[in-house]
Amino acid sequence: MLRVVAVVVVLLVYVYGLVDVIRTDRRETRAISKTAWFLVVFLLPILGTVLWFLLGRPYANRSYAQPVSHTTAPDDDPEFLRNLEARRRNQAEAERLKKLKAELDAKERKLKDGKNAEDSGDVSN
Repeated sequence: MLRVVAVVVVLLVYVYGLVDVIRTDRRETRAISKTAWFLVVFLLPILGTVLWFLLGRPYANRSYAQPVSHTTAPDDDPEFLRNLEARRRNQAEAERLKKLKAELDAKERKLKDGKNAEDSGDVSN
């Protein structure tokens, strides 16, 4: 029973080490290239995995250089330009609707005035 547990533990550590090599960014590996580490771990399961954990894994506390976020001018910011264009479209649409409503109100007044004139003409006859 103990032998089975030992084999399962070794197999799990091997698989974890292999997956860890695969998932690690190639720029973060130490000592040798990522491809070489994969071959070492794959071809020498126990020794390769131990070497990977001791020598190849990236440092846990190392802070990797993050891309520097710098302020951009509004005309260089794509999100700002998208929002600006959306606001322009919304404003143009609102103006168009306002104009159409004014035209519709004018036509309704004209029809109403025309009807009132007909009604007053019918009464005098």
